[in-house]
Amino acid sequence: MRSRRILAPSIVLTIVALLAALAPPTFAADLNESKGFRKAVTLAGIREHQAALQEVADDNAGTRSSGTPGYRASADYVAERLEAAGYDATLQPFPFAFYRQLAPSTFERVSPQPITYTEGSAADYTPMTYSGSGNVTATVSTVGGLGCTAADFAGFPAGNIALISRGTCTFATKAGNAQAVGATAVVIYNNIGGPLNGTLGAPNFTIPVLGTTQAIGVTNAALVPGGLTFHVATSTDSETRTTWNVIAETASGDPNRVVVVGAHLDSVLPGPGINDNGSGSGAILEIAEVFAAQNRTARNKLRFMWYGAEEFNLLGSQFYVNSLSQAERDKVMAMVNFDMVGSPNYVRFVYDGDNSAFPVGPGAAEGPPGSAYLETLFVDYFNAVGLANDPTPFSGRSDYGPFIAVGIPAGGLFTGAEGIKTAAQATTYGGTAGIAYDPCYHQACDTFANNSNTGLDQMSDAAAHVILTLSRVKVDVRETEAVAALRTSGSRVADAPGPEELPDR
Repeated sequence: MRSRRILAPSIVLTIVALLAALAPPTFAADLNESKGFRKAVTLAGIREHQAALQEVADDNAGTRSSGTPGYRASADYVAERLEAAGYDATLQPFPFAFYRQLAPSTFERVSPQPITYTEGSAADYTPMTYSGSGNVTATVSTVGGLGCTAADFAGFPAGNIALISRGTCTFATKAGNAQAVGATAVVIYNNIGGPLNGTLGAPNFTIPVLGTTQAIGVTNAALVPGGLTFHVATSTDSETRTTWNVIAETASGDPNRVVVVGAHLDSVLPGPGINDNGSGSGAILEIAEVFAAQNRTARNKLRFMWYGAEEFNLLGSQFYVNSLSQAERDKVMAMVNFDMVGSPNYVRFVYDGDNSAFPVGPGAAEGPPGSAYLETLFVDYFNAVGLANDPTPFSGRSDYGPFIAVGIPAGGLFTGAEGIKTAAQATTYGGTAGIAYDPCYHQACDTFANNSNTGLDQMSDAAAHVILTLSRVKVDVRETEAVAALRTSGSRVADAPGPEELPDR
């Protein structure tokens, strides 16, 4: 046990005065209020949930992606645990455009001058998202324009492969016009330097559609008049499927002052997603269970949510927000998000609700009024327990996005994904500089072993404290003033401009 130092009364008064001058107009973290709750929210309990999700993935081809049996089994697990704890769990279904590539594709020039092109996002070509399947060797034809109108395909020989330049209209329009006149495959080439990684937007295609470089497209277009043959093959699942959000809320609490506690439940297709996002899903499930087990009474209703199809561009949270009337949206006082809170090379990131570290611009969305208050709750907690923390922007890469887009304040925690840990962060938090916060991000190795027990334990305690606080605060989060959270420690020490590069999720 650490010995205590007794401060002289004059020093105590000075410290109190300084804290009063610096304190934001919320309130400092009251650790006594949440002590029993935090103690009951255990690392072992969260790891139990992560182990169950790993078992689900093991039983379902290594994935828990929306659109697969592994996701439905994950949703059933969460719902069953909630019901056992006394909640009424609801599975909210919604349709979404599912896509996956089942096997490596092929793109070859058969004649003249045979050549095999290399598949890859930074290589010669990639199948476009929502490409259909097929295996065809056929003559190549260009079109009269850019393929944006039916007139561009006048006289196009049915059975041929269409070679079209990017430009003017969507890839889906070009591919749809080609498919309508009987093209057996479509190759769209870039109109600028670099690879072309495109999406067709929806699963409306039964033929292969590839994107390739400008150089490959221009070179082959010049060969068409003399006769050109391609071999194109793709094998994909591309169809509309159903997935689910899981929703449960406290029986107590003002229904006009709802706090949404959210985490996405799905993994990416290549792996089980036990950090991304079994960590956030497991943490809020443990918190919900403890809240019920301790017979807590909420002043503000807590609505726990596990979103589907986040990895398909936030579809679950977007569907939920779209399903609410304006009157129902007005009842949501705040949203707190927990997406990846156990990264093995972690940093304790808190969403920058007041945009003081990351001014609104590329890679940083605006935190609606009240978001600064939520940031301060987390920062105050970390300050109170003596843990460093750093800001992270509202980059649009997780389920808070649809909420802040309609003006609902948001906050939350994050321990890092594919971003690279800096030397300053390694000094502050430990771990290894120069490698990713999660080296297994979106990979098959994101398993039960891909976890920091220390980071997960600390972040779940912070989540438990703030969620309990929000369940009982009298203040309306939306009406709080935007006052910058004052960090007492972190690799940044204080918020400062300079967002890091944030690639698309």
